[in-house]
Amino acid sequence: MICGVDESGRGPVIGPLIVAGVTFEDDSELKKLGVRDSKKLTPKKRQVLSKKIKEIAINYDILVIPASSIDDMRKVMTLNEIEVYAFSKIIDKLKPEFCYVDAADVNEKRFGKDILSNLSFKPKIVSKHRADDTYPIVGAASIIAKTARDENVKKLSKNLQKKLNLPLGSGYPADPVTKQFLRTWFETYGEFPPHVRHSWKTTQKLVKDSKIRKLDDF
Repeated sequence: MICGVDESGRGPVIGPLIVAGVTFEDDSELKKLGVRDSKKLTPKKRQVLSKKIKEIAINYDILVIPASSIDDMRKVMTLNEIEVYAFSKIIDKLKPEFCYVDAADVNEKRFGKDILSNLSFKPKIVSKHRADDTYPIVGAASIIAKTARDENVKKLSKNLQKKLNLPLGSGYPADPVTKQFLRTWFETYGEFPPHVRHSWKTTQKLVKDSKIRKLDDF
């Protein structure tokens, strides 16, 4: 039995990190479906494939790590270590013989070894950069993770936007729409909305800039 594991939401300043794993006997059915890296598929195509993958998979699992938990974990762990922890939890639950993972570490072999050291059993692990585009089984996991995160962010966007009457944007730090939303919210309410990662440089800079502006008022 083979397993693929991937994440969605590593970089955004808003929303959870979601890790998904999926198991199949082999990847022949996934190849027939045209499964590939979720980033190369439209949201509608991802939704269709995610549903189909879940229907035909031997098993799958999804781990959601909220923004507040990410902030707490980053006090004692790096982001790579958080992913190692999350990937290990998924693999331990699915118990595959072979596991393919999309490496988050610049050193792909180290990422695989770190995961293996956290497991209660010893499967064969293949850890590669861009594994979601190389192995259909990892592409399947990326589709499930990305679809789950899209649904999560869509719900929280709907709740937050109506309180400010501004678009939330993509949730990524480089998105000027997202930065404007966070800046306006902080200026309006004196704090960030739920589901925001306080440990990100984006939010820390907004707090720092706000303090400087207040000092300039004197």
